[in-house]
Amino acid sequence: MSSDYIQISKINDFIFCPKSIYLHEIYGNFNQSVYHSKNQVRGKIAHESIEKKRYSTAKRYVQSMEVYSEKYNIVGKIDIYDMEEKALIERKYKVKKIYDGYRYQLYAQYVCMMEMGFVVKKMFIHSLSDNKRYPIPLPGEEGMEELGELLSQMRSFRISKGFNQNPKKCAMCIYRELC
Repeated sequence: MSSDYIQISKINDFIFCPKSIYLHEIYGNFNQSVYHSKNQVRGKIAHESIEKKRYSTAKRYVQSMEVYSEKYNIVGKIDIYDMEEKALIERKYKVKKIYDGYRYQLYAQYVCMMEMGFVVKKMFIHSLSDNKRYPIPLPGEEGMEELGELLSQMRSFRISKGFNQNPKKCAMCIYRELC
């Protein structure tokens, strides 16, 4: 495996469009108001309570903890780990559908937590706008193989080689003007 770690947050971005990661880096030094959509602004505001560890004062919740996996060479942060329920919870502003990127993001967090000695028995995507929680099955062997393959694709991706763009995704992309 490569010695370069992949950020867990980039997994969903890569599935949406590999080029978006590249374009995000270009805009990295700009003020986010220049290129963020309303949905991204809402999501960022929704995550503030987690980033500042203000979700709850209850000791059972681990909030915004940095995680890593040496086996998969991935790093990131979890939103919430409920120590009593042994549940990993990823929060999104509004969930209309459980996308593969959401699932793989949780898989990546799961392997990090397990490797770091935590027990994870349940996983959820939590929709903040309507307070709904969606259970995500633990990955199992097949899910781990899929995650490994996806990470391999991310490591070997070269924008110069091109890729198949999805017009539906492109229409929703904040970088569509640059493509």
